[in-house]
Amino acid sequence: MTDRLLDDFLAGQRTALARAVSVVENHRPGFDTLLGAVHSRIGRARRIGLTGPPGAGKSTLTSRVAQSFRRGDLSVGILAVDPTSPYTGGALLGDRVRMEDIALDRGVYIRSLATRGALGGLSAATREVADLLDAFGFDRVLIETVGVGQSELDVARTADTIVVVLVPESGDSIQALKAGLMEIADIFVVNKADRPGADRLRRDIETALHYRPASAWTPPVIATVGISGDGIPELLAALDAHHQYLVDSGALAERRRVRLRERVVDVVDQRLKARVWDDPSASEWLAARLTPLAAGETTPFAVADELLERFL
Repeated sequence: MTDRLLDDFLAGQRTALARAVSVVENHRPGFDTLLGAVHSRIGRARRIGLTGPPGAGKSTLTSRVAQSFRRGDLSVGILAVDPTSPYTGGALLGDRVRMEDIALDRGVYIRSLATRGALGGLSAATREVADLLDAFGFDRVLIETVGVGQSELDVARTADTIVVVLVPESGDSIQALKAGLMEIADIFVVNKADRPGADRLRRDIETALHYRPASAWTPPVIATVGISGDGIPELLAALDAHHQYLVDSGALAERRRVRLRERVVDVVDQRLKARVWDDPSASEWLAARLTPLAAGETTPFAVADELLERFL
């Protein structure tokens, strides 16, 4: 099945792309072979992450940006990471509904991914699916996160350019800056900028940027109104400027090298974990160690070390 799927994928068939995404997202048998077969085609797409607190209007902005790319005859793949449905295990909100203006465009592919309990604001398979969209030939890959908090910063490990979207009426906006977004943002967007408090939020962000470690790139702060499209040309110009900075400085190649290293580390972690816990005797052995562990005769660290020595 994988050979036929790969052939159809390389031939540019959308149905094959959809099937390949499902195989990779659910880690079905052969998913690693599929990813390995398309690896040499990865690296041509610009990957743009859009993150920020829930309700900031990320889906609307994503749709507007995608429309602008399409007017430039660029193909766009969109990964929208949503909360997991407790009933189906799938994406709860479904961004095809929220992005109906572009959902029927043949130059756009939208896929909603469920977090499935993953921390970091992204689905555990987001990076792998982003690789598929890149390999399929999309010019731009937009990655919209489920919403951010202190630990939800994994988009920085997935995209080339990070756009942090904030809104003036959100009491979490400046708190979000303190939570680490200040460090990962390449571009700040104050969305819904026609509402009271937008100018103040802009000033707050610009003030906070003075405390950010010195860098050759200073994140611009763009005011937008997603519903009307105001500020979208400025956002696109900022995206192009940041990409050019990455290319000229060598930071783009370095970011992608770091991303590849992290992928290898992730695969090692997954496979080591599987080698231990796919062996039923490992669980049985651990169960037998719980009594001395509870009695204080050993420690979790000693038990873990012994388990690894036995089963690896």
